[in-house]
Amino acid sequence: MNAVLVINHFLKSEKYNALHSHLVKTAGEMNIDLKVKTNLELATEKIQSDFVLFWDKDINLAKRLELEGHRVFNSADSIELCDDKAKTYLALLDTVKQPKTLIAPKCYFKSDMSEFAEKAAAVLGLPLVFKECYGSFGEQVYLCRTIDEILSHVTEKPFILQKFESSNAGKDIRIEVVGNTCVSAAMRENQNDFRSNVTNGGTMTPYKPTEKEIATAVSACKKLGLTFGGVDIFLNGKVCEVNSNAHIINIMNTNSIDIAPFIFKEITEKIL
Repeated sequence: MNAVLVINHFLKSEKYNALHSHLVKTAGEMNIDLKVKTNLELATEKIQSDFVLFWDKDINLAKRLELEGHRVFNSADSIELCDDKAKTYLALLDTVKQPKTLIAPKCYFKSDMSEFAEKAAAVLGLPLVFKECYGSFGEQVYLCRTIDEILSHVTEKPFILQKFESSNAGKDIRIEVVGNTCVSAAMRENQNDFRSNVTNGGTMTPYKPTEKEIATAVSACKKLGLTFGGVDIFLNGKVCEVNSNAHIINIMNTNSIDIAPFIFKEITEKIL
């Protein structure tokens, strides 16, 4: 079986290299010839493959590959829903519990958002969480204690404001779902930051999720159309975020469960 792993040309570090190498190695052990292609290469090239493992967020490229007849995992639509935090929130409404969220009004350049910020603070309370709609590893996520702090992060980029779940600050549960099944989980905790991300200094420990937590994670992935995904859940059961291509090395190092074989097995079963 021949497949292509799509990665981002502009994200280069040992962390990404280790992940990509691990996926290629695991695929080879499962008799899948997985070739690596960057989004820059594919901007001018066409490929042949039995499936595409799309480990990037270049949604237009993913859509183009689908239009060319390729089976893309995760799908372009699912990646798009996860990549935009506002779209994630809207897609999961009435499906899972989430922190109370307000979506900033659309603007076409940096605009005066003071009226919105004041109204949002009245609705959500202070402090509140400011999140740019696009961003990974906890970047572009800020805890704002005043109106001025909210406004200091406003640019022309879309953002959401969320109620600060103070009892869950610096702690959440990462549940990895493949094919509507929980295959791995870990507790993430950061003693020095309200964000639990390992990249921001957080730690991971093995964790056995409850049936309710598993059901929440699976429901979120099904609603978003994900073949595989990482779901971050607060201890109060509310979904914080869903990742279409979560970094699986950290959780593997934590509990010795390799998620990659589950992903390839699920994909091959879907296409055969």
